[in-house]
Amino acid sequence: MTDRWLVIGLGNPGPRYERTRHNIGQMVVDEVVARRGESWKQHKAGARVVETWLRPGGPKLVLAKSNGYMNTSGGPAAALAKFFTVPPDRLIVVHDELDVPFDVVKLKSGGGHGGHNGIRDIAKALGTPDFVRVRVGIGRPPGRQDPADWVLGEFAGVERKNLPILISDAADATELVAESGLVAAQQKVHAPKA
Repeated sequence: MTDRWLVIGLGNPGPRYERTRHNIGQMVVDEVVARRGESWKQHKAGARVVETWLRPGGPKLVLAKSNGYMNTSGGPAAALAKFFTVPPDRLIVVHDELDVPFDVVKLKSGGGHGGHNGIRDIAKALGTPDFVRVRVGIGRPPGRQDPADWVLGEFAGVERKNLPILISDAADATELVAESGLVAAQQKVHAPKA
């Protein structure tokens, strides 16, 4: 079925991590699900899943969040892709990105993992890096702070204030990829803000 997209939001399980920078991918898919008034259901692939539509008559969306940790995202991603017969070029992975400034969303397909263990594990499990990434900017840590501590930290005051807008922008970008394809979505999302 070509008019189906698998959208996976990356993050770590449990209350300890739910508000951390590393979980922004899951926050974004939560927003896409909330817009449709749906609720998560457990799936045998070790993930929570929502099956819905982008809009009435539009592409089908399978939204997912792994029940496991970021570094083991590949197993559930590959199992879901197989179960729902979604090829890698119809997979959208939403994740935090150190190399993109906070409050910016970037779209790309393929390429390296940039040290992101969730992306690395998914590319390994699928046997290809050629899937769409919605890269949600969290920026680099200040000073000499370890990036691992930074991504596992919660958003700071000013970030927290702007976080709902960033989540909404990333959800819009995700929906745009499913609606119009990557190139058209990139042209809109990457256009300079007026």
